[in-house]
Amino acid sequence: MRSIAIMKRVIKELLRDKRTLALMFIAPVIILLLLSFIFNSNASTNVDVATVGLPTSLNSNLSNTKHVDVHKYSTKKAAKKALKDELVDAIIQKKGSNYDLTYANTDSTKTAAVKQIFGASLTKTNVSNLKNQLITTSTTLAKLTGQTPPSISSKTSTPKIHNHYVYGDKDTGFFDKILPVLMGFFVFFFVFLISGMALLKERTSGTLDRLLATPVKRSEIVYGYMLSYGILAIVQTIIIVVVTVWLLGIEVKGNIISVIFINLILALVALAFGILLSTFAKSEFQMMQFIPIVVIPQVFFSGIIPLDSMAHWVSDISYIIPIKYSGDAVSDIIMHGTGIFSLWPQIFVLLGILIVLTFLNIVGLKRYRKV
Repeated sequence: MRSIAIMKRVIKELLRDKRTLALMFIAPVIILLLLSFIFNSNASTNVDVATVGLPTSLNSNLSNTKHVDVHKYSTKKAAKKALKDELVDAIIQKKGSNYDLTYANTDSTKTAAVKQIFGASLTKTNVSNLKNQLITTSTTLAKLTGQTPPSISSKTSTPKIHNHYVYGDKDTGFFDKILPVLMGFFVFFFVFLISGMALLKERTSGTLDRLLATPVKRSEIVYGYMLSYGILAIVQTIIIVVVTVWLLGIEVKGNIISVIFINLILALVALAFGILLSTFAKSEFQMMQFIPIVVIPQVFFSGIIPLDSMAHWVSDISYIIPIKYSGDAVSDIIMHGTGIFSLWPQIFVLLGILIVLTFLNIVGLKRYRKV
């Protein structure tokens, strides 16, 4: 009977906690709906291919393939520029009787798709050429009745295909593509969790209330917390980046310092985010409940799941996700060797998010000020 009484008390407390009920019953529904929109969208891989000097029939077969956009270039130099500018995913060039294929290889899924599409188109073209040759031979045979008919050569030279990779090699897989995003995700998640929990503990233990009772400004408190946890974030970010790059053996075409710098800005954003949400949580349990709402969308819209396979209105959500900007910037540094000064759009967005969150933190502390 006492257990029943305790159960009734706990249930009454839970029913009074509308935030907990919403996170328990509404949040899973929202996440499931997001999953449905994401995975029921177009799952096909769209590729852009640059062609140089290909036969008209092969170009036509490539163009008629679904999810393939063919861009014709007169020179290999122009095609390489398009590949460098990320306008195309691969270059197909005919050299004599052979073919050279150059892949950006920043997305192994697109590399595999180009290989498969080119192989199928080349086979279709060869079959079509043999069919035309057969028709020509049959026509000639009809005109030359009584004479030895011309034969179709049974020896057809098989063209060689030479594959080249701008980034990585043939063994580069999907994990290499998502690794820059995963790096940012781990930086964001652990800094967010630790900073939020730490400030919540300070508030529930009364330390923050005593600090707020002094003449110290709210902005000084926020800056103090951010500086202290920021030092830990710097160390953590360096460890994660170093382990990812050297222990996992990822190829970095750009500057490793730039990779650390971008992830450090992301860590500060996570720090400000964690401090902000901790002001709305009344307990560690409620703080943990914020994790699915904050962290799961970061995973969905950061680029781990290809955004170009989603419906446009779903993928547009990614523009408010901090990890999306850091992931894009770090991917450009690692895979394309992009310099830090060329990434100012992503950096400005991350800094803008950091400034907004810091301002909200200063305003949010006002509700706890006793004097």
